[in-house]
Amino acid sequence: MTRPEGAWREYGPLELTPILAAALEAFYEQGFHGTPVRDIARRVGQTVPALYYHHENKEGVFTALVEEATSDLDWRVRQAAEEAGDRPDRRLVNVVEAIVLHMAHRTRLAALDFELRHLSPANRKRYAARRKEIEVLVTRIVSDGVAEGLFVATRPAETARALLGMLQSIGRWYHPDGGPLSPDELAERYVDIALMTVGARKRPAARRTRARSA
Repeated sequence: MTRPEGAWREYGPLELTPILAAALEAFYEQGFHGTPVRDIARRVGQTVPALYYHHENKEGVFTALVEEATSDLDWRVRQAAEEAGDRPDRRLVNVVEAIVLHMAHRTRLAALDFELRHLSPANRKRYAARRKEIEVLVTRIVSDGVAEGLFVATRPAETARALLGMLQSIGRWYHPDGGPLSPDELAERYVDIALMTVGARKRPAARRTRARSA
């Protein structure tokens, strides 16, 4: 799918089925374990058998939402990296911004990450593979930055994992409707932290557009 330049910064409403929308709210409020299937069915105005017509079980519903979350993050990160060009420092800025904006604009989807222990081994493995692709991308960016003298991180792989862990933790505390920072402001701060973490001497100049929430 071809997306216009800067689309990774733009956010509108999630396009979820009524079942998935109801399940997302329930999982966010109560967690996976605390959400019975009958509660999801009640929220969407269906019977439990009707829900099972669309999804095999509760894990099937949860897996569909995890797939939505990982797919949304994946294309945004890749487009952000491509639009930054070849300079590692610009690529790092864009990738970190893309991840933070996803965590901030898609708070409920991001929160699913903390419930992944409930996935079956096969589904968890598939999700882990998608996460690994992003880790490899960030590791390569850090390694390239070190090779070009832009970064001074001595352990690129560990640095990349530390950065991603820091960004992932945003989902534990950030609330877009009740916090002092907007998603854009949050992204600005975390980009600065990421650049300090890799030892960048200065922030690269880059063309920037703002995310638009619908």
